[in-house]
Amino acid sequence: MAKWVCVVCAYVYDPAQGDYDSGIAPGTAFLDLPDDWVCPLCGVGKDQFEEVE
Repeated sequence: MAKWVCVVCAYVYDPAQGDYDSGIAPGTAFLDLPDDWVCPLCGVGKDQFEEVE
């Protein structure tokens, strides 16, 4: 699964780790995150993330 980076603060969402503090289980793909999920560091929405190649 691809990693995604926040273009505002450079936080990297790694699907292998999920987002424990937001209740996102490891193995959750970025595209499967809830629509209201926000960056845990700066609070921007999913639309401010880009896929890392």
